[in-house]
Amino acid sequence: MYGWDDRGHVVGGAVTATSDRGVASVHGSLAVYPGTFDPFTPGHRDLVARARVVFDRIIVLLAVNADKRPTAEATTRAARVRDAMPAAWGNVEVDTWTGLTASYCLGRGATVIVRGLRTAADLSHEYQLAAMNEQLGMQTVWLPSRPQLTATSSTVARAYRSAQSARPSLTAEA
Repeated sequence: MYGWDDRGHVVGGAVTATSDRGVASVHGSLAVYPGTFDPFTPGHRDLVARARVVFDRIIVLLAVNADKRPTAEATTRAARVRDAMPAAWGNVEVDTWTGLTASYCLGRGATVIVRGLRTAADLSHEYQLAAMNEQLGMQTVWLPSRPQLTATSSTVARAYRSAQSARPSLTAEA
């Protein structure tokens, strides 16, 4: 049910801009931002930065997916994600999970799944995930990537890192 808080913000399922053009959080909300985060990119960090002001709390959930072959174990990736978060972001938690994201969310009492959209091509896949999660009892909120961050996906970041490590040294021997 929707309602108004004492500051004139819609609560219970919607977010509105405040008078100073900031965003008011959905009171009592817990959002989950799932992904493999291999690696955790500046785009991922930006999405967490924006989601953490919309929702009271956010969990960055590292999905453990047997179909994907991450470059590091989930605990190592989780530590890297934690290291990427400023200490002042006290409402952000990092966790790992094997299984359906919706099951994790329902078990933790989350109110929404947050997903990022980099391009229009992402929408088809994300729509299918959102429809499945809705059938399982979880709503999805999509946040678009900032234009300057759309070019770098985790796949591109891994390929770049791999190319850099395979590249011969540029130091000339005399």
